[in-house]
Amino acid sequence: MGLKKSFFFLSVWCILLSLLLVLLVFFICSTIKSGYPPGGIEIGSDGVIIPLEQPTTAQQCVITLLTYFQWLSCIIVPVSGLGVAAVLFYRIKLKKPIKLLQAGTEHIRANDLDFSIPAVSTDELGQICAAFETMRLELLKTNQALWRQAEERKRLNAAFAHDLRNPITVLKGSLKLLRNGTADEQAIDRLESYTLRIEQYVEAMSSIQRIEQMPVRVSEVAARTLRTELEETARLFAPALDIALSVPDMGTLQIDHGIFLNVAENLIGNAARFARTKVEITLAIEKDILFLSVVDDGPGFPAELIKSGPKPFGKVEENSEHFGMGLYSSSLLCQKHGGNLRLENSPAGAITITSEKQSRKKMQKVVK
Repeated sequence: MGLKKSFFFLSVWCILLSLLLVLLVFFICSTIKSGYPPGGIEIGSDGVIIPLEQPTTAQQCVITLLTYFQWLSCIIVPVSGLGVAAVLFYRIKLKKPIKLLQAGTEHIRANDLDFSIPAVSTDELGQICAAFETMRLELLKTNQALWRQAEERKRLNAAFAHDLRNPITVLKGSLKLLRNGTADEQAIDRLESYTLRIEQYVEAMSSIQRIEQMPVRVSEVAARTLRTELEETARLFAPALDIALSVPDMGTLQIDHGIFLNVAENLIGNAARFARTKVEITLAIEKDILFLSVVDDGPGFPAELIKSGPKPFGKVEENSEHFGMGLYSSSLLCQKHGGNLRLENSPAGAITITSEKQSRKKMQKVVK
């Protein structure tokens, strides 16, 4: 029943009860007055005037008060009935939904959306409560979307910073060679290549909102070029370690050169951080699948990391210089290239990471 109908219904019933109560008051007061002497005179049928018993002064006061009470009840009782109708209307129809709306407003004011407004009725206030609950759910969805966007932006910024660190390390090493006067033509080419790569990477990252949106640009790359780059990367990232590199002559490959180098640098840099004495790097192709294997003799990956896979900002050790994004971004880049990343520990404690792709334009990377 709507609010208007509810109020009208309660008002009518309360007024009817008030009228019944007024009649009851008149009846009771008349009954009480009938018990007192009426006073006055009585004229008989023969014309004889008979004086009646006169009420005493106290009895006359009671009769007067009862008469006044009867007439006052005609005003006070119906008005009181309307007041009772208003109170009942508030308690039955208004109190609960108003209380729920006030509580919901306080929650929203405190930036707390972890509550709900239950359905209280189908009247106008019930519809307002339902609309309030719909608004709360929409606000909750909006906040969750904003939170996810903020987290994604955080991941993107961390990946951006992490992936820039590797080519900058190469540039710093090349500049050191130039300062020492030991640079050769390859150092100059490397400076030019990595500067162009950083420029392309910044351009790509500035136009995307998620790491997964990074474009894949497949081009022809000679295997000997990859060998040279892997050798230089290993020398710059692990100068004090024994490096074993195996890259057979595989001709020309169809891959995204930038993605390959990003993943390779992340895996080699990760192995160099935890290796004790040596790092083994192997590049191979099998049935149009390219394998990159990086093996170190370090302590191995934690069991949880192998079980659940790389996570954003996941760190094996607390180090402010590392964001914990290397393996995670490598996994995403491998998937962008149509492959995957697998982490394994050998019985001897070595680590294996695998990524694969299913066609000539796809690659598989294995890091042990």
